[in-house]
Amino acid sequence: MVTIRDALIDAATGLLDAGGTAAVTMRDVGKRAGVSHNAPYKHFANKEALLAAVATRELARPRLAPNGKDPAITTREIMLDYAQWALSFPARFKLVFGEWKTENAALQTVADEARRRLVDAVKADQRRGYLPLGDAERLAALLLATAHGAVDQALSGHLAKDGKGRASPADLIEDIFQHLGQR
Repeated sequence: MVTIRDALIDAATGLLDAGGTAAVTMRDVGKRAGVSHNAPYKHFANKEALLAAVATRELARPRLAPNGKDPAITTREIMLDYAQWALSFPARFKLVFGEWKTENAALQTVADEARRRLVDAVKADQRRGYLPLGDAERLAALLLATAHGAVDQALSGHLAKDGKGRASPADLIEDIFQHLGQR
């Protein structure tokens, strides 16, 4: 059963995908969710709290927070999935990794957990010999920065397989793993 809160988050996500954060208004979220224009305020203090709930849900999705239970999933696959998600949902990508003016405990908790799981995946790949030994936190940061930067460049028109850089984000992710020696 979908709760009203979930319906509001779904509505906000749809508006976000259609027009970015500017398209998300509490009134339009209520209308799209099929509730009164005041209903969103019963669940979220303001628009930023609602957007934080959208970002929290996005970060909690398995592709961004691998559960580590499948030993066949490699850090390379996680980064490729991350890039595909970001290219498919650019407004969500920009929201999740944008600047937040107020702290949100739930979002921070999910972000910390996603980061921990990525570091755990790097450690697992280091143990398997897929990635070089060393500081797993720094290596995770390098990999995420590469994927994130490549996506950001592609979304802004500064990276394209048939244009600037002669590569897609996935190509650059593959390149860094090749340079790191992952088979």
